[in-house]
Amino acid sequence: MTNNFGGASMKIAFYTLGCKVNQYESNWMSEIMKNSGYTVVDNGEDADVYVINSCTVTAESDRKTRQAVRRFKRNHPDSIVVLTGCMPQASIESAEKLMEADIVMGNKNNQLLPQFINEFLEKKQRLLKTQEHMTGDEFIPCAISDFEGRTRANVKIEDGCDRFCSYCAIPYARGRVRSKDLSLLSSELDALKKKGFAEIVLVGINLSAFGKDTGKNICDAVRLASEKGFERIRLGSLEPDHITDEIIEELAKIPNFCPQFHISLQSGCDKTLKNMNRHYTADEYRHLCHKLRESFEDATITTDIMVGFSYETDEDFEESVSFAEEIGFEKVHVFPYSVRKGTRAEKFPQVDPATKEKRTKEMIERTEKIRHDFLNTQIGRTLSVLFETRNKDGFTEGYTMNYTPVKVKGEIPCNEIFEVKIIGTDGDFCVGTI
Repeated sequence: MTNNFGGASMKIAFYTLGCKVNQYESNWMSEIMKNSGYTVVDNGEDADVYVINSCTVTAESDRKTRQAVRRFKRNHPDSIVVLTGCMPQASIESAEKLMEADIVMGNKNNQLLPQFINEFLEKKQRLLKTQEHMTGDEFIPCAISDFEGRTRANVKIEDGCDRFCSYCAIPYARGRVRSKDLSLLSSELDALKKKGFAEIVLVGINLSAFGKDTGKNICDAVRLASEKGFERIRLGSLEPDHITDEIIEELAKIPNFCPQFHISLQSGCDKTLKNMNRHYTADEYRHLCHKLRESFEDATITTDIMVGFSYETDEDFEESVSFAEEIGFEKVHVFPYSVRKGTRAEKFPQVDPATKEKRTKEMIERTEKIRHDFLNTQIGRTLSVLFETRNKDGFTEGYTMNYTPVKVKGEIPCNEIFEVKIIGTDGDFCVGTI
């Protein structure tokens, strides 16, 4: 380790947990620190400062955050350990009890990271800098010029959530809906296009609420990205009740828009959806899926499903898993419900852990079958694949427009699109030849 605290050769490393927004913000902080004279290194290397950008969406996320903070301080006792992200915002008291963190801040003031490190070096005492989100907060201007180590770039255009689902701490961790100004987005996209990115992913905490505070909507951001000449524009996770017929019609007019929709379901049981304070019914969700598949050629629909939420009976669970099978999701992220402090559902009766585990396993098994059936339907087709990475087995991996994973034997140039004939499947991948 350099240990030149305060010197120009200070090294900083980032460890990121959670969603694409967190990945973006770590990249943004990385650029801020480079501009402040730091050298950014991999978190597996020796560094003077380690920044843990945390997630708090589940109890497991909190556990991983605590584990990471303690591990970095244990392995690098002379380094500065910084805890930021969603966990300190949602639970300031719990974060401040993590004494291994020399600086505790939060996603509201990530842009002040250089100042906080300088203050710590001057005062030589622990800093607690978390600020609560307030109603009326504005979108903090943030922009990146690169997304190092990636073929596609995540671009944050929205922050915050107003939904207050009964199980979720994110409105407390992220504040209310706030949208990036299109002029700032325009210059950011110009910088990323100049770097040669073929694909960008527009992301947010409640992405489909983009423009709620500015009189715009998600189509305005997608159109802007399309005009910049990116070969592909993709969206992050969406809420079903925000995707209106008008938005579907507008998106369908954009030729380089990727027809992959990750639309959060959480449950296919109406009773459970009501207890969750979700804003739609299973039938409304079903109608949306039909509309998307009618409007976009080769559309894929992926989702998140929560298992074992409060009050969920065996019958409710079967209704949910049967709904998933009916829709035929191309991929499902399944996770057991975990209590989040300060939410309404914290006071609800809980499903016992053994039942949660059993239901989670069954949901995964039944939805994985749908996934593999879908991959097998691609055999014999010729698909456009943007290649991204090479694996240790000698394959180059990439994705189609609808986010079907494809691998081809050999060293195929990355960040380029090739026509690939699908000849088989292997686990979670289609296998093809150029």
